[in-house]
Amino acid sequence: MYETILFPTDGSDRASQVAEHAFEAATARDATLHVLSVVDDRAFLVLDDDRVDQVRDELRENAREATDAAATRGTDVGLDVQTAIETGSPAECIVDYATDQDVDLIVMGTSGDDYQNNVVGSVSQRVVRTAPVPVMTVGPDA
Repeated sequence: MYETILFPTDGSDRASQVAEHAFEAATARDATLHVLSVVDDRAFLVLDDDRVDQVRDELRENAREATDAAATRGTDVGLDVQTAIETGSPAECIVDYATDQDVDLIVMGTSGDDYQNNVVGSVSQRVVRTAPVPVMTVGPDA
């Protein structure tokens, strides 16, 4: 049923915890695991033009480190892992990637009830509402 699983990551400690759930789901189903990190280009809106390239490069490097770390852990447990980095709105990029790669399941974390992290609406909420496939969300206490 689930042959291709997507794990979006921002490289945070929280995402590292969620990764365990993605690894377990992929291992149990002998599925390919896709690890995606999104460079949120909305951050560029408030920057001076002369800083955009520097910040973009830093964010891409952070994304590369996040995907590489998750991919290493995934291959260490015997998974077939593919990585990708996209730039744009995180929720849109996650849903677009899932569609383009024929993903069967998305495994991602939630930020819980922390209103400060949910003022604009969380990425996971938007993905759950718009994804064409099931989304397994892992709460902060899981």
